[in-house]
Amino acid sequence: MRLHPAGPDTGIVFKRVDLIGGGTSIKATWANIADSRMCTVLADANGISVATVEHLMSAFCGLEIDNAVVELNGPEVPAMDGSAAPFAFLIECAGVAELDTPRRAMRILKQHSHIQGSKMVALGPWPDGLRVDFHIDFRAQAIGRQSCSFTVSRDTFKTEISRARTFGLLSDVTALREAGLARGGSLSNAIVVDGDRILNEEGLRHDNEFVRHKALDAVGDLYLTGHPIIGHFIGRCSSHADTARLMRQIYADRSCWEMVDMWQESSHASWLDQGTPLAFVDTVRGKTRRAATVR
Repeated sequence: MRLHPAGPDTGIVFKRVDLIGGGTSIKATWANIADSRMCTVLADANGISVATVEHLMSAFCGLEIDNAVVELNGPEVPAMDGSAAPFAFLIECAGVAELDTPRRAMRILKQHSHIQGSKMVALGPWPDGLRVDFHIDFRAQAIGRQSCSFTVSRDTFKTEISRARTFGLLSDVTALREAGLARGGSLSNAIVVDGDRILNEEGLRHDNEFVRHKALDAVGDLYLTGHPIIGHFIGRCSSHADTARLMRQIYADRSCWEMVDMWQESSHASWLDQGTPLAFVDTVRGKTRRAATVR
């Protein structure tokens, strides 16, 4: 995988360079979701796909990267260690460039929810950036009931969210491999749980790492709007598919959201809710903050 800079209003674009004819480009938007059962899969009109985009998308959101071209020589984003931390680290090592276009955000004006059995997702108004609350309840004793709450910022993402790894039950991993799936899965890129045991020798990075990873996934999936979200997301035992259904519901209700310019009092301040759209101003540098790209 290679990350390349992109101009204003490009968004995040995945490019399969392993294909004959120079490859195909797939924009990271909700309209291009082809599957969201085990992970988030994007595809073009011809069925050419890129799988497991959520961890990289989460890193883009957390580090405020609005425009980038992601070149891949295969059908899936590299697993790395199962978290977003390696992506965030490499993006920061490369550095980012500011563009002359102010950032735009999707502000949620009223709540929508999707409920299916014990699973629930909701997105409603929030005055201060993206708030994520997540709750899980697993029969496996090593996981059990966990919850977390974050207002997503660059610092919070890096320290509290990005390092949380994906996880699975040993019984599920065995079944997937027998079906020819998850062949690249190992203890180096996922937490594997067997009842009350965690099979990874190094243990957990956070006491509630499991639910933090669910929050990480949600941040990445929500960034398929193509813009930061000013709103409050709640997930209860929910999946990628539940978030996708919720967002289709929100997009269908045009009165539910509006696009606004963003501004901050400083480069680390919280997003502020205003009655009218304002420029996204970085007063530390004394100029309009620009959309970031990887370089």
